[in-house]
Amino acid sequence: MSEPRFFAATPHDAAGDTLHEECGVFGVVGVTDAANFVALGLHALQHRGQEAGGIVSYHPEEGFNSARRFGYVRDNFTKQSLMETLPGALSIGHVRYSTAGSKGAAIRDVQPFFGEFSMGGAAIAHNGNITNANALRRELIERGSIFQSSSDSECIIHLMARSLQRDIPSRMEDALRRVEGAFSVVAMTRTKLIGVRDPLGVRPLVLGKIGEDGWVLSSETCALDIIGAEFIREIEPGEMVVITATDGVESSHPFRKAPSKFCIFEHVYFSRPDSIIGGRSVYETRRQIGVELAREAPVEADLVCAVPDSGTPAAIGFAHESGIPFGMGIIRNQYMGRTFIEPTEQIRNMGVRLKLNVNRALIRGKKVILVDDSVVRGTTSRKIKEMILDAGAAEVHFRIASPPTAWPCFYGVDTPQRDKLLAATMSEDEMRHHLGVDSLKFISLDGLYRAVGEAEGRKSSCPQYCDACFSGEYPVVPADKIEEGFQMKAAE
Repeated sequence: MSEPRFFAATPHDAAGDTLHEECGVFGVVGVTDAANFVALGLHALQHRGQEAGGIVSYHPEEGFNSARRFGYVRDNFTKQSLMETLPGALSIGHVRYSTAGSKGAAIRDVQPFFGEFSMGGAAIAHNGNITNANALRRELIERGSIFQSSSDSECIIHLMARSLQRDIPSRMEDALRRVEGAFSVVAMTRTKLIGVRDPLGVRPLVLGKIGEDGWVLSSETCALDIIGAEFIREIEPGEMVVITATDGVESSHPFRKAPSKFCIFEHVYFSRPDSIIGGRSVYETRRQIGVELAREAPVEADLVCAVPDSGTPAAIGFAHESGIPFGMGIIRNQYMGRTFIEPTEQIRNMGVRLKLNVNRALIRGKKVILVDDSVVRGTTSRKIKEMILDAGAAEVHFRIASPPTAWPCFYGVDTPQRDKLLAATMSEDEMRHHLGVDSLKFISLDGLYRAVGEAEGRKSSCPQYCDACFSGEYPVVPADKIEEGFQMKAAE
């Protein structure tokens, strides 16, 4: 598994200055033309991965069929000629960025992955990151496995192939017991849709119902809405569900029980605001983050503005709590494509301005509070500050709806190495000076926990979420990264 790669991605992120979720997964069983439902679901999950997507389907007469493409779902999986090659009532799909894989994009790394076993074929789509993939890969290669991709997820298929269990769900259990890290898996056989979450429940996975016999697995509830499916419940940490159109959902808990460590950054940024996590509206949680931020870090100003779109709910909460008016000081161009397709470096360097534009008439002469979801490298924040000052703002105050991101994530997020994270090398005051703003404040870790519903804040002895990117406390030891030289936080 190679070092995390940084995609040129969107204009807002021209310098790799945003944390990206690795991927989204979606699966459907018991409906006609299941692949069409999967394509719609992946479209709703596009925010979780914009590099590439893939769909696998099964039809009793035509067997397994697959399609994998680079780019957006809308540009590939809306074509009738392609979708007609994916018939059947059972299908799974995947959209990706990647944290583990080759530094040059290759179609062989695009999931779902497929394997043919003695009892039939199976396809698998994985959201998360395997932290002991290097050791597993070496072991499997020494025993004769031939890998087709550079993805850590392919280890699961090879581990399944070496299992002595008699059916595919049991082989999957066997394989996942060897895996460390984070995984939410959606898989399929000829008749079954399978969903599994790791014992810590780091990455999300939900169950939905559609029609009389149809069932859905999805990374988020927003993707259920687009196909008219009913949200049933979240798959529990450490749970495996095996679903058929005839027998419905069979649930088991094959892994040793552990305290839940759901990724708290799903609340802050990764999930769509119209999704539900843990029974809570993501939008309402982000608005409450803004409320907590206004209580912790008040400042005299004329206007509260969001850095769109991820900062908007928190900015609304901040404005409501502080009594300072909310305004659309920055307008997002919804139709801008990806900067890396532009032919010149000069155009690529204009990335932020291509996607975001300042509402000069509103900003001029004002003391402005800018609310953003995070500061990673600081490159984008500096450019946005310059745009606001160029528009005539009197003062610029940054309020950040997450604690300082000082540690990389190894559980399925595209994160810079630690020395590239601004908060890893600078104090808050040094960051304020570096960004050139009048003030800079982050929500505290306790404040973030209160916003997500933990009234007592973060219980430091046993935090209720995975917050390693803020605290440096990793719930699963990142064995591969330690092998490559990463140094864990020293025990206090």
